[in-house]
Amino acid sequence: MIKAQRQESLEQPTRVVGSYIMEGIDIEKGRNACIMFSPQTEEAGALATMLKIFKDHDVNLVHIESRSSDRCPGYEFFVEIDTRSGSIGKAIEEIRSKCNYFNMISRDYKDNKAAVPWFPQRIRDLDRFANQILSYGAELDSDHPGFTDPEYRSRRKYFADIAYNYKHGEPLPHVEYTKAEIETWGTIFRNLTKLYETHACREYNHVFPLLVDNCGYREDNIPQLEDVSNFLKDCTGFTLRPVAGLLSSRDFLAGLAFRVFHSTQYIRHPSKPMYTPEPDVCHELLGHAPLFADPAFAQFSQEIGLASLGAPDDYIEKLAAIFWFTVEFGLCRQNGELKAYGAGLLSSYGELQYSLSGTPKLKDFDPEAMGVQKYPITQFQEVYYVADTFESAKEKTIKFANTIPRPFGVRYNAYTQSIEVLDSKHQIENLMSNINCEFQILQNAVQKLKI
Repeated sequence: MIKAQRQESLEQPTRVVGSYIMEGIDIEKGRNACIMFSPQTEEAGALATMLKIFKDHDVNLVHIESRSSDRCPGYEFFVEIDTRSGSIGKAIEEIRSKCNYFNMISRDYKDNKAAVPWFPQRIRDLDRFANQILSYGAELDSDHPGFTDPEYRSRRKYFADIAYNYKHGEPLPHVEYTKAEIETWGTIFRNLTKLYETHACREYNHVFPLLVDNCGYREDNIPQLEDVSNFLKDCTGFTLRPVAGLLSSRDFLAGLAFRVFHSTQYIRHPSKPMYTPEPDVCHELLGHAPLFADPAFAQFSQEIGLASLGAPDDYIEKLAAIFWFTVEFGLCRQNGELKAYGAGLLSSYGELQYSLSGTPKLKDFDPEAMGVQKYPITQFQEVYYVADTFESAKEKTIKFANTIPRPFGVRYNAYTQSIEVLDSKHQIENLMSNINCEFQILQNAVQKLKI
């Protein structure tokens, strides 16, 4: 999760390199490797024939999976092998000779510039890194307001535990908040809602009353993630997923590619209701959630996530900075006035006023510039980037994403909630055919409107 540690704001994350995929792996390293392949023959029993090759060479299989192939006619198979067993090289050579498509991948990455970072391709793959967090439960820094409060630390561990045990597809954990927690929320809610009409963008002010009506946004009630998530899903397909702590930038951004926002459920310490050293439920539900209900903003956020999939580490840092200056601390122009749309502003009483005061430096929306812009994490921002519209911001972000070096394209399939890796002629042809069908539907609709 992207955060910042400072007064009424959020803290920059430690960059953590996770699991990776790479082609052409050196298989003699004593680690598991994975192979994806499509046999030349489509006849029944093709998989059994290929698996027999592994058996003949005494190669142990850890996992087997099959699916219809988008790359070529027939089926595609995925197997994970124990590289410490049998004659791996001979087995690989024989398998490769009988396939239309063959690719080797590894979840280990070490000083290989040709490697492509691992990324989730199905929404349930988010389970694989959801608990690879940078902090957990009661493990608070010594300068945290709740560090010396055993009751607060215990409460934080409670929140972390219920999120830690969550798996995709399960109901979102329901939380019974304490009186003190609700009072803290109420203090923040009262102060911020006084500013929204004059300081927040029109999209935010359009959605917020709907959250009040449908999700229990009130001064005396902290909304449940499930209620908010269901509302967002109905609006744009975005959903919330509980997280036990802070994710790396790569993992957090990957969630956005699936229109999934990793959200905390704990709340800041009551001794300092206007300060938080990390994202809490106030930041998530008051800052982020409302705009994920806006179609243009939801698409913009997803584009940042899609751009991160398989991107090199230096581009992940650039995308994290772009996220910081937009989704977290973005401003936009509406009817000749500056308005806030960044969650770090909309959940911060002090910085929301400061950002529109005329004091900080303003720059036009520019992903290239944002990607290398340094930003403070212990004070208000010195510079803000201003977007004309979310649509124009999306177009510029997509243009930037096209400069990221990766040997494939990606596309989110909303029907299967999966990422399609576009790396073959057959896939491109199928996609063009689907787009042509959609275009014909559009043409037909236009013709009917002319009647």
